[in-house]
Amino acid sequence: MGKKRIVKKGGEGEGKSSGSSSRASRRKLDTGILYVEATYNNTKISVTDPQGNVVLWSTSGSLGFAGAKKGTPFAAAKVAEMLGEKAAAMGLKEVSVIVSGVGAGRESSIRGFNSKGISISSIKDTTPVPHNGPRPKKPRRV
Repeated sequence: MGKKRIVKKGGEGEGKSSGSSSRASRRKLDTGILYVEATYNNTKISVTDPQGNVVLWSTSGSLGFAGAKKGTPFAAAKVAEMLGEKAAAMGLKEVSVIVSGVGAGRESSIRGFNSKGISISSIKDTTPVPHNGPRPKKPRRV
């Protein structure tokens, strides 16, 4: 009929999740850089060490938000809170924030990360701004 499911006892699933958190907590950081990329459809947040090597990252899509809900400020705040907990477990005390994009999760993600007790030293906006933009459409002839 079909394959039979075999349920293994002994908490194999728990071992994997605790192993990944212990691996993350093994590395100690005092300062770091928080990158926030907020688009209309999603919010990506990553925490790097001062050299720029990515230590933690997450998106609102990876947290389970789908469709239009990925671009909401609530989803961005939840992602930032989750990363803030992991970063605090690593010993992170201070971050400088670099924000890129024009999405709704720009400010709420910074507030969510700040709520976990990590101080923010500076906020820099690197959103690309066009100087003149694309060429306009030709006038319509009737």
